[in-house]
Amino acid sequence: MNKKELVADVAARTGLAAGDVAGVVDAVLASIQASVAGGERVVLSGFGTFHRQARARRIARDISAGGPITVPARNVPAFRPGKPFREAVARRRPRRRATG
Repeated sequence: MNKKELVADVAARTGLAAGDVAGVVDAVLASIQASVAGGERVVLSGFGTFHRQARARRIARDISAGGPITVPARNVPAFRPGKPFREAVARRRPRRRATG
């Protein structure tokens, strides 16, 4: 599902106009992004937690030259699903792919 499909699904579930839903989805995502970038945790009960995670500096292998390279430390976005989300995914059967 992409963002356009998400907006259409939420609009269908709520009966709101797709343009209004798109604005709300954009605002929610911008708010989550700004909060996580600022070092805050965003906790959505029953869904999960978005947070910033630090990655330490490390040594990796340059596959073209064969030597070691240093990958600098950085912050990355992370998501930890909540228990109801994990359980819903575990219960869900995978969709069968159409063969053709």
